Amino acid sequence: MAEINPKFHELDEEMASRDLDHSPVELLEKIKQEGRVWDDLSEEYGVDNPDPPWRITLEATCDMLADGYWETFNICKPKEERNPEEESKKLDAVERRWEEDQLVNQHYAEVPFPERQLLALAHTLIRRGLINEDELARHMEEVDQRLNSA
Repeated sequence: MAEINPKFHELDEEMASRDLDHSPVELLEKIKQEGRVWDDLSEEYGVDNPDPPWRITLEATCDMLADGYWETFNICKPKEERNPEEESKKLDAVERRWEEDQLVNQHYAEVPFPERQLLALAHTLIRRGLINEDELARHMEEVDQRLNSA
């Protein structure tokens, strides 16, 4: 039997101590109930690709929120000149994954991957104030209009 890394326990304790808001998000609950998953859509439209077209954007968004990746794009700006408000919006990859696991267990376990990853990320962004439900709903409406305008 494999030994559990003690650092996992330390991370779990540290993250649990932050008292992050994992309460349900009304918009995301509605999407969870009424949304359609890629497996159904790809079959309906005859698409053979097993990955949804938005999966790359999802992965890139996760990477961009992480400290290390974010720093790569700020190498020309000295650390003391960076906007502290922007710096506070970083979301470490390990922290994001821990929170994703918690949110999936609490709210999105029945949603297939990668849709549950997308819902968990949206949940995190809303609860941390990086976007609000109204903004997300508006962006979703804009995308829906573009897709269905033809």
